[in-house]
Amino acid sequence: MWQREDWVRLRHMLDSAQEAANLVHSKRQEDLARDRVLTPVLLRLLEILGEAASRVTPEFKGRYLFIPWRQLVGLRNRLIYGYDSVDNAILRNILTTDLPPLVVQLESALRSEPTP
Repeated sequence: MWQREDWVRLRHMLDSAQEAANLVHSKRQEDLARDRVLTPVLLRLLEILGEAASRVTPEFKGRYLFIPWRQLVGLRNRLIYGYDSVDNAILRNILTTDLPPLVVQLESALRSEPTP
């Protein structure tokens, strides 16, 4: 049986991923390097995504093995503890390459769960 908190956390993950993907959609690598507001916002959204992933119950995670739970939590940890050495090229790659399929995966998981 799923828990309401799991559904809410999955929703937080999707909202954060969608917002980050939308913010970076038309940005170039140089834009991230120069924009003193955009990059911290993107980092925070990814931190929220990973933190929410870390709080989902193991049972819920087990139903959605196609979501890269460990990698999301690992990304969050890397951003939090390695805040002083974030590579903008890697960040942009995550946002433009990894995030769009993740959004689809999260949407799929939410569609298969009843709304609490």
